Amino acid sequence: MNNMTPRLDGAPNLRVGIILARKFTLSAFALLVDHLRLAADRNDNSRPIRCQWTVMSEQSEPVRSSCGIPISRDTGLRPPSEFDYIVVVGGLLHGTEQVGEQTLAYLRQAAGLGVTLVGICTGVFVLCRAGVMKNRLCCVSWYHRQDFIEEFPDHAVISDRLFIADRNRISCSGGAGTADMACSLIEKHFGKSTAQKASHVLLLERQAARQQNLLQPTPPLMKEIRLTTNAHVKRAAMAMEQNMNEPVSIGVIAEQLGLSPRHLVRLFQTEIGMKPTDFYRLIRLRYARALLRQGDMSITEIAIETGFSDCAHFSRQFKARFGLTPTELRLMSGAGGAFAPLAPSQDNYAGVRLFEEA
Repeated sequence: MNNMTPRLDGAPNLRVGIILARKFTLSAFALLVDHLRLAADRNDNSRPIRCQWTVMSEQSEPVRSSCGIPISRDTGLRPPSEFDYIVVVGGLLHGTEQVGEQTLAYLRQAAGLGVTLVGICTGVFVLCRAGVMKNRLCCVSWYHRQDFIEEFPDHAVISDRLFIADRNRISCSGGAGTADMACSLIEKHFGKSTAQKASHVLLLERQAARQQNLLQPTPPLMKEIRLTTNAHVKRAAMAMEQNMNEPVSIGVIAEQLGLSPRHLVRLFQTEIGMKPTDFYRLIRLRYARALLRQGDMSITEIAIETGFSDCAHFSRQFKARFGLTPTELRLMSGAGGAFAPLAPSQDNYAGVRLFEEA
């Protein structure tokens, strides 16, 4: 539906209710509100004429963000029918209850009335806890993917998009992806020029073509694959990184990308210079070496964490890659020795998040 035609009742064309989870991400909230603010006025006075946003909370005291800055509510939980969208802005997952039971019940009520619900960052966790994301695809940041799978094993999840709309549910990976999601809503209701205005004023770059399948900015794993811009290779590599402790087959990854396994192999050979199976093994072994450096886990635990069937198999693969067994490498680390480098032909292309070469 395009809501550029003014409402007959004189109300704003776009009405957004915002619920802030405890320890919410301030940047995601700010990006959402600033885009709405810039779309709301026909000039530059920030008047909420065409668009209205309301910060709601079941508690009267301000909600504190993850960086410690508190935001006061405008009102308590208003009737869901007053809004076109109800947005939950999430943040830190652990150490605090994100929202109370009253808010979860409110979200269920809104879902029953057909109001579109939006989860930003870990806000999608809140929607899932409310039980309103069943049979809906959930988009989360690659950083929170494992947390999501552990808490919601029966929910379909993707971690390579900025945001995704599945009927009247929208989930967004958060961060800068919030800007793309907000622009998409503004474009839907007010047109492309208004969405572009918001981006230009905020000095944010937008994709030339408006798509809902924009890839998330790649995690640090991909920063070391400097010579490829192929989206299929990047998404396959992200899938590998997100499934290191329980590796999935290349056939499954290819199917998820809509490719044949043979096509994916050709892409990896062309873009990375190695087979996808070899690349998958390499990032797991490099991750294992990072864990060995940290010294917090036993070699058996590291073998399991990086998806090897047993210690003997892990040790053989590790020695073939680095020239030392895990035990020898750990002993060298304890003695302050240097680590064996990767072969130059492969070290130029691959890496694993959370650590760099010594």
